[in-house]
Amino acid sequence: MSVKKQEERYILLMKTIQLLRLISIINSLLIIPACSAQNPSETVLEDILEDLSVNNDTDNSVNTLNWENELEELSNRLQEPVNLNAATREQLRQFPFLSDIQIEHLLAYIYIHGQMETIYELQLVEDMDKQTIQYLLPFVYIKAINNEPVFRWKTMLKSAGKYGKNELLTRFDIPFYKRKGYEHTYLGPSVYNSVKYSFRYSDRLYAGVVAEKDAGEPFGALHNRYGYDYYSFYLLLKDCGRLKALAVGNYRLSFGQGLVISTDYLMGKTVYASSFNSRSSGIKKHSSTDEYNYFRGVAATVSLAKDWDISGFYSHRSLDGVITDGVITDGEITSIYKTGLHRSQKEADKKNLFTMQLTGGNVSYQHNRIKLGITGIYYLFNRSYEPELTGYSKYNLHGNNFYNLGIDYAYRWHRFSFQGETAIGKQGWASLNRLQYSPVQNTQIMLIHRFYSYNYWAMFAHSFGEGSTTQNEQGYYIGMETSPFAYWKFFASFDLFSFPWKKYRVNKPSRGTDGLFQTTFTPRSNLSMYLRYRYKQKERDWTGSKGTLTLPIFHHQLRYRLNYSLGDVLSSRTTLDYNHFHSQDRAANKGYQVTQMISSQLPWARLFADVQGSYFFTDDYDSRVYISESGLLYTFYTPSFQGRGFRCTFRLRYELNKHFLLITKFGETVYLDRNEIGSGNDLICGNKKADMQMQLRIKF
Repeated sequence: MSVKKQEERYILLMKTIQLLRLISIINSLLIIPACSAQNPSETVLEDILEDLSVNNDTDNSVNTLNWENELEELSNRLQEPVNLNAATREQLRQFPFLSDIQIEHLLAYIYIHGQMETIYELQLVEDMDKQTIQYLLPFVYIKAINNEPVFRWKTMLKSAGKYGKNELLTRFDIPFYKRKGYEHTYLGPSVYNSVKYSFRYSDRLYAGVVAEKDAGEPFGALHNRYGYDYYSFYLLLKDCGRLKALAVGNYRLSFGQGLVISTDYLMGKTVYASSFNSRSSGIKKHSSTDEYNYFRGVAATVSLAKDWDISGFYSHRSLDGVITDGVITDGEITSIYKTGLHRSQKEADKKNLFTMQLTGGNVSYQHNRIKLGITGIYYLFNRSYEPELTGYSKYNLHGNNFYNLGIDYAYRWHRFSFQGETAIGKQGWASLNRLQYSPVQNTQIMLIHRFYSYNYWAMFAHSFGEGSTTQNEQGYYIGMETSPFAYWKFFASFDLFSFPWKKYRVNKPSRGTDGLFQTTFTPRSNLSMYLRYRYKQKERDWTGSKGTLTLPIFHHQLRYRLNYSLGDVLSSRTTLDYNHFHSQDRAANKGYQVTQMISSQLPWARLFADVQGSYFFTDDYDSRVYISESGLLYTFYTPSFQGRGFRCTFRLRYELNKHFLLITKFGETVYLDRNEIGSGNDLICGNKKADMQMQLRIKF
């Protein structure tokens, strides 16, 4: 081919690109109304968190998932959007509605075609559908970039002192009821209080202090003579030349698929294909009130070369637990206490009884389509860990030192994306592999296989699975998400899993299935609805048989939800739930719930209010129902209900100006089938449970 013909083809190609860009700008008129009417990103994030909290097994999980860190990071991203022309892969992975394939295609588009000129060029990115664009728009913007200046510490620190942003956040929870524990057992008042101060400069410098007192814990007295029960400090530097990350104080870690270590909870079974992807993000700050899932010390990531990064970390912290005081086994750890509650003398006696040291590192290589990594961790307790090894916990580890070593890998080829990790421990091994394929635009197929041996143990691991731990599980998962027609979206999945050893409430190896189907209809930007059906079959010991009889159980869940908004002023959400639970040779238990939420916004008054009411009727605990509630900043609440009654909440959000924000939430649950709520120290005399939450944010 002659040089002239090559030049003609190049000119034709450039004209085509410019024409497509012009078309995208014209088509943006179809997206603008959706963005101005509401922020769908917040809705989809709430849906993802609701699915993760409800549809992932927590029967044997002591520690409740805490999404404070993730919600705070996404909230900050709304205030300081990402410039897509300078966005990194790590920044884009913050968004739970972006798949790995979409991220790679977005980065490839900018690399091939150069900097974007308008945000609406997103429509030209392969596999970037209209709905995902709507989710992404509030978090990003377009700005031309020139050659970035060389990083200098002096310049960064000077700019941080001048342009850094401060935030003070305090929260109070006030119950209007009295639990039995406050009569003689709990040592402090029933009010919950936390204070958080944070400093932030761009995406490079974070620092802050967190203090918290749980309800029932003393303040400035007894074992908390220094005020609050929990204190946390963190300092995080990012992207400072070759220093990609440096954390001092409290921090979090996530590498690979989470088989060795992960504090990332935005991963699991949902109806969103993107939530199945690992959000491995290396070193992050720990700014939440979670008192267990964090590390204390120092961690750093350094760029050795263009494609090579190396990370190292060390942690030394105290943990709660139970220590024996016998003659023979004096000083051994028999259990680890994860709740962080120190309300009674018995709970206070468990506080900071032993120390854990942790050290390790990660080496990663990433070039174009391939990514490889190695993660190693070594744990050391100052006392021997000797739990009771019986029943389903027979193969849990014991001793005072442990290790985990994992190799993670990922490869992308056209519309295929493959990623996985294989890890070993002091005993046992684990492997998770996932394949994602997009045959056509707006269609994704996912295949996931996991094998977690019954004797594998990793203290801070968190990955995909039916159970709450990366142990004693194997399974095959297939899911598909597609939008073949305008306004319609379908999701279907099937999970076949088994447990090679005993587990909680199952006294033998068992197996089960989990099927899910959802259809979503969005005829207009301000109107959407979905219908979801879930079927789950597992095995469980028959109550009263003392583990001698195990029967299959069957759980059917049906949900309908309607979302409607009237401009920026009014929005409505209606939810209908039906549960059907039964086991072999036993009568079925049923549960119903009707929930209505209405929110209103008055922009000229900086006032936002919402009210939500639910009526529920269930036969027992197995047929319980869930519903998510809007709450305070950086919080997410999905309570469960059983029995018969109703719950009402009212939330008022008032933004005085850009510096002051006040949120107040009142909630009350009334049971119509009982005169007492709860049991033990949590017992409430009466059929009503009301509380108020208040939060004040000051920016300066």
